[in-house]
Amino acid sequence: MPTWLVTGGAGFIGGNFVIDAVARGVRVVNLDALTYAGNLDTLAGLQGNPDHVFVHGDIGDRELVAGLLAGHRPEAVVNFAAESHVDRSIDGPAAFVQTNVVGTLGLLESVRDYWKSLEGEARDAFRFLHISTDEVYGTLGETGRFSETTPYAPNSPYSASKAASDHLVRAFHHTYGLPTLTTNCSNNYGPYHFPEKLIPLVIARALAGEPLPVYGDGRQVRDWLFVADHCEAIRTVLAKGRVGETYNVGGNAEKQNIEVVKTICALLDARRPREDGQPRESQITHVADRPGHDRRYAIDASKLRDELGWEPRYTFEHGIAETVDWYLANQDWVQRVLDGSYRLERIGVAA
Repeated sequence: MPTWLVTGGAGFIGGNFVIDAVARGVRVVNLDALTYAGNLDTLAGLQGNPDHVFVHGDIGDRELVAGLLAGHRPEAVVNFAAESHVDRSIDGPAAFVQTNVVGTLGLLESVRDYWKSLEGEARDAFRFLHISTDEVYGTLGETGRFSETTPYAPNSPYSASKAASDHLVRAFHHTYGLPTLTTNCSNNYGPYHFPEKLIPLVIARALAGEPLPVYGDGRQVRDWLFVADHCEAIRTVLAKGRVGETYNVGGNAEKQNIEVVKTICALLDARRPREDGQPRESQITHVADRPGHDRRYAIDASKLRDELGWEPRYTFEHGIAETVDWYLANQDWVQRVLDGSYRLERIGVAA
């Protein structure tokens, strides 16, 4: 049974990845700081499972990380730990630098020292996989896609901090020989998504009968990636990726934000109509745009397809329907989040 140290494994993507990895026979040591978006409810199904070891702590705690590495001897470290919401980075960029830059540096130094202590096959087989975002590339016009060779041009404090972490990972490979891999993904969606992000926010506000805020004209374009597809891509890169390489992960599903919102409205109308019979599109309200809002992202994932044989399995239509159904069936999970650190308010207006 392989052992992986997964950081940020109580968050959205990390939580989905951990649940799936344990189901596939991996022993996971899960390190998470449980900041506002970390949620142990996501991992409730793993309670009592000896193949899941949860540790509450920070990736920047070098003594803690060194102890976990020495005690559990993982074959891989998969780093999801990050502050990840653009709007929050507008209001408070310092936390993003602390976690995404300073924290990643501390994690890399601890992992480097552990890897250097390994010998033979264990040393050769070890991997450090860093999960990043397409936002490091900046914004696109109406045509073109981000490839792995697209120059970095981050436009928000969040994407700038993730760009810095990517560069640190690259530097640790080239300077120290640490066997690193990096993935840059497009916008994820699916179960267990913290409800400040577009899709779960729209679902929650639509069910509550509240206005559905759409930034600006709503024609910003994102490439949507279902989280289960992303988890499969990460496993593929971990198993077969070339050391030192970066792989872009996309869903082949470019949609304008307004299209996404209207699709959710139609799905909810079909599954849980409003008592007054009115369509939920009537709740859509255009609001002032996000400061510095990138207009379009699109991923060229052909390297991942051609080298490692991965392609997304979910169409957006399939994935968004499954997502809406999950939220309708798991309102207790949503309500516990809303009773805690977030109340569906708008954030990111400091600029």
